[in-house]
Amino acid sequence: MSKHGRVLVAMSGGVDSSVTALMLHEQGYEVIGVTMKTWDYATAKPGKRITGCCDLDSINDARDMAVSRGFHHMIIDLREEFGGAIIGNFTREYMAGRTPNPCVLCNTFIKWEALLKRANMLDCELIATGHYANVREENGRYVVSKGADHDKDQSYVLWGLEQQNLARTRFPLGSFKKTEIREMALKSGFPNLAKKSDSYEICFIPDNDYRGFLKRKDPEAFEKLAHGKFVGTDGAALGEHDGYPFFTIGQRKGLGIALGEPMYVTEINPETNTVVLGRKEDLDKQTAWIRDPKFQKIAALDTELEAVTKVRYKDQGTPSTISMDGDRVRVDFHAKVAAIAPGQSAVFYDGDDVIGGGFIDREKSST
Repeated sequence: MSKHGRVLVAMSGGVDSSVTALMLHEQGYEVIGVTMKTWDYATAKPGKRITGCCDLDSINDARDMAVSRGFHHMIIDLREEFGGAIIGNFTREYMAGRTPNPCVLCNTFIKWEALLKRANMLDCELIATGHYANVREENGRYVVSKGADHDKDQSYVLWGLEQQNLARTRFPLGSFKKTEIREMALKSGFPNLAKKSDSYEICFIPDNDYRGFLKRKDPEAFEKLAHGKFVGTDGAALGEHDGYPFFTIGQRKGLGIALGEPMYVTEINPETNTVVLGRKEDLDKQTAWIRDPKFQKIAALDTELEAVTKVRYKDQGTPSTISMDGDRVRVDFHAKVAAIAPGQSAVFYDGDDVIGGGFIDREKSST
């Protein structure tokens, strides 16, 4: 019988999840490692070297780590669920003129649900991941907060986790810096793991060419979207583009049009296949609407609340007032915020704690 009980650890084969498993094993937990195969690396673009959580080398690295320390490891095939929930959503969001964040959906609807399902089957009391974040119980609620390494903090992608899931979740890396984790891997006898680079690509788009990915998913649809219109903020015609899904709010590079001065995507209209271009100051807004909100530190948003709101992963956050507006959250920023992109997540913070979050909506409707 283990000292602390049985824990199911998500192991991608990277340094973070591997050290997570090592730490828990050394602390006396009975560790069962699980690697989730969410995408078929064999379908990658020819000639592209595949790296990340789904390639065969990473799966083997996770298994070898488990074997070397004498704990169980298994692989679960989630390609069908991942394809429908994550890849399907990814393409639908771009076709709706929004910019999706698949990591948020993957954490909420794939990883945690899959982990907890297997944890129940294997009589594991807890699940653990290598996220740089913390979770604690306070006033009867489970609250996610930022990791000690703010450069690596991943609390932004965890706003959608339900209370019952957080109750069984552990983030062993939350109080450590990334440099410390690499040093742990080195001291534990895994020099190659310690040097392993981080993966920043979307796992199912390893060449980082999301335009090519969308075209391959539905070539006929994009043939119909060719010869879309660029217009200025005044409605004046500026040129043509190959389809509105190829653009995101705030984009400056890769527009395929020269206008004599830097221009940015300020609006996307899927109904008319129109992309609006403007100057940098045209990106500034002080209000945003957030759909499908969920809350962690509070049970519900029943009054105006002061919060720092992040509108993208690397955003430092902006002081704001949040309130309910029908079934959406209205965010009134205390300063102008640039390039608020529908489809991305907005996450509300009280200091380091996640109050909640949701998806940035288009201003004119809640669809």
